[in-house]
Amino acid sequence: MERIDTELTRMLNIRYPVIMAPMFLVSNAAMVIEGVKAGITGCIPALNYRTDKEFRAALTEIKEAVGGPFGINLIVNKSNYRLKEQLKTCVEYEVDFIITSLGSPREVIEACSKKGIKVFCDVTEEKYAKKVEELGADALIAVNSGAGGHAGPMPASELIPLLKANCKIPVISAGGVATGSELHDVLALGACGVSMGSPFIASDEAGVSQEYKQAIVDYGAKDIVMTDRLSGTPCTVINTPYVQEIGTKQNWLESILNKNKTLKKYAKMLTFYKGMKSLEKAAFSATYKTLWCAGPSIEHVHAIRPVKEIVEGLINEYSTRPERAF
Repeated sequence: MERIDTELTRMLNIRYPVIMAPMFLVSNAAMVIEGVKAGITGCIPALNYRTDKEFRAALTEIKEAVGGPFGINLIVNKSNYRLKEQLKTCVEYEVDFIITSLGSPREVIEACSKKGIKVFCDVTEEKYAKKVEELGADALIAVNSGAGGHAGPMPASELIPLLKANCKIPVISAGGVATGSELHDVLALGACGVSMGSPFIASDEAGVSQEYKQAIVDYGAKDIVMTDRLSGTPCTVINTPYVQEIGTKQNWLESILNKNKTLKKYAKMLTFYKGMKSLEKAAFSATYKTLWCAGPSIEHVHAIRPVKEIVEGLINEYSTRPERAF
């Protein structure tokens, strides 16, 4: 299919308006390389690399394989003590775009604007969208209620028109897209592209366990539940027998600690650390303690396939829909 012309495809010089979403523990260089070859772009969380040396090696691998365009996701709140180092490396390597999450993007925007690096900011509501627009963000990542991981409270059908009506910068929808029809519908709402994650977990290139990939195939939208036991912030996971066993709500001690003004910060840090360790163990090994992040878009995943085939399937489905002007 010929290029789908939107603000996102023009901004990043890609054929199709799709960002392979940054997924903690899942996203890697191989996935991004295959995505770029297939005509989309990809983004990797900087936190997926334990050291700056590993991070630089991944950036070099992508640059040498496809050049670009590709992006990096940065957590911009105080919990990310490696932010300055990660940002410096991104600027040095001149990545094409950065997606910021969980905090103010001011420092990132100021550093990237000098190098022509685009900055897209995760938002879940109008108030924060206006703030990042004022700071100079290049686009909004509208995280809706269909997203995997830390989902927003509003469906795309409400969030996208709201942001389009009140902000002047492009809106990229995050969550709930796995088919060509869904891509078409989101673009029709006014989004210039989508950030799509969960379907790519079931890809040959994803570095997670075969059990995790198969779970994306075997489970559906009805099996996605919200838990606050991973990071202290509500997060979507597959409702495996282990999740049913431990429950999705914090226990009485965690709840008390999180309500204490003095201890709340430390309790949340501990919850986050324990949750991330549980996710990491489940992602890379076979274990009955299965904590697998995913969104309801896994409803449309029916096989483990190469990234190239996932993209081709999406675009082929899209091409059967009526054309529209952007």
